[in-house]
Amino acid sequence: MLRLYDYLASGNGYKVRVILRLLGMPFERVEVDIVRGESRTAEFLAKNPEGRIPVLRLEDGTHLFESNAILCYLAEGTAYLPQERLARAQVLQWMFWEQYSHEPNVATVRHWVAHLGVPEEKRALLEQKRALGVRALSVMERHLEGRAFFAAERFTVADIALYAYTHVAPEGGFDLAPFPRVRAWLDRVKDRPGFTPITQA
Repeated sequence: MLRLYDYLASGNGYKVRVILRLLGMPFERVEVDIVRGESRTAEFLAKNPEGRIPVLRLEDGTHLFESNAILCYLAEGTAYLPQERLARAQVLQWMFWEQYSHEPNVATVRHWVAHLGVPEEKRALLEQKRALGVRALSVMERHLEGRAFFAAERFTVADIALYAYTHVAPEGGFDLAPFPRVRAWLDRVKDRPGFTPITQA
């Protein structure tokens, strides 16, 4: 059976739980408390040298890390990852963008505000990241004009990747009121059959 090393509050771990459940794939979930340093032990670093969750242990014992790589691996051959060359590239472009421009800002601010607290020496950095997070949400808002989903004219792993931290952005103090298309897209994703909340283990 697949084994997912996860942290319940993590959007990156949530992405993998979502695709596993949408595909109806059974898995064992192992909680790794990243706040208490459980992802920094020698045992865990043998699974992922970066010391981050999620990690998916495949049935042959291989450990796969990086949430969006895991999404693509699990979605291969399904409607969630297009086979057509351009559509596939467009899905991947949004997944790469999510990790470079969205997650480092929206997710980091949420993690600091909701889970760690913000030390005084990081206040300036927090505001810088918050501004970059708002910029990322603005990019999403513009892209969604006339579109129901992010790529390939259908729901894909790009939407799963972007939904994970966007829907909990208010936990980091982000106001989604100025982004009506983003809010409508969040509702479309959330209302899909089989979708589960981030708090569901």
